[in-house]
Amino acid sequence: MKVAIAVFAASCLGASASALPKDHPPVNWRPAGPSDTRGPCPMLNTLANQGFIPHHGRDLTEDQVVNGLKESINLARDFSKTFYQAGLKTNLSPNATTFSLDDLSHHNILEHDASLSRRDYYSGDDHSFDQATFDQTRSYWQGDEIDVYHAALARQARVDTSNRTNPDFTFSEAAKGTTFIENSAYMLAFGDKTAGTVPKAWVEYFFQNEALPTELGWRRHDEEITSADLNDMSQRLAAATKQIQDSK
Repeated sequence: MKVAIAVFAASCLGASASALPKDHPPVNWRPAGPSDTRGPCPMLNTLANQGFIPHHGRDLTEDQVVNGLKESINLARDFSKTFYQAGLKTNLSPNATTFSLDDLSHHNILEHDASLSRRDYYSGDDHSFDQATFDQTRSYWQGDEIDVYHAALARQARVDTSNRTNPDFTFSEAAKGTTFIENSAYMLAFGDKTAGTVPKAWVEYFFQNEALPTELGWRRHDEEITSADLNDMSQRLAAATKQIQDSK
C-alpha cells in the first residue's frame, strides 16, 4: 500500500473512533510491515491489516481464515471453507496444510489477468494495488451507487483492456467464474443484495485503503452472506455481462 494511503487511513481510523457504529467491534488497522506478507486479494489483505487474521499473513490455517471472514463480513463458513481449500492450491509445497497471502500471487491458480485493481502478471507485479488500473475500473461506476450493470461494465472493460494490451493474456472459464464471485463479494459485503447496489464510496475506500469502510458508516450485515447469495449475484453479473457483450 502506498505511504500516503497508509497515513490517511491510519489517521482517519485513529481520529474518528467515536463515529463507528455502536455495535461494531473496534477497528485496529495497521499496514503490512517489512516482515509481513500480502497478496493480490484485497479482502484477505484487509483482514490481515485489521487483525481478523494474523497480521503477518503467513501460514494461515483454515480456522483462521474461516473465522476471520465470518467475524469481518459475516461470510458463511461453508463457502469460506471452499475458498480456503482453493487457496491451499496456491501453496506449491507438497501436502500443504496452510497458505500465505503471497502464495495467492501464483499466476492462473486463483490470481488471474484482468483484475479490478492489479496489473496483469505480464507486467511483473500482479499482487500490488495499482492506482491506474483501479482508476479505469471506477471510471465505469457512475453515480453514488454501483449497480449490477455498472459493476459488470467495469469488469468487462478490464477484460477487454487486458486482452488488448497483454500479449500473454489468458482468461480461462475458471478465471471468468472467479471474477464473477469477486465482484459479487464486494457487492454483497458492502451493499444491498436485493437491490443489487452498493455505495461507490465504500467500495473505493475498501480497495484503495485495504480496510473495511467502517469510517464511512458501513457495518457488517446481520444476515449471513451465503453460497446461494454469491451464486445469485454471480448469475446477475453474468447476465449483465452478456447484455454488454451483445450490444457491441
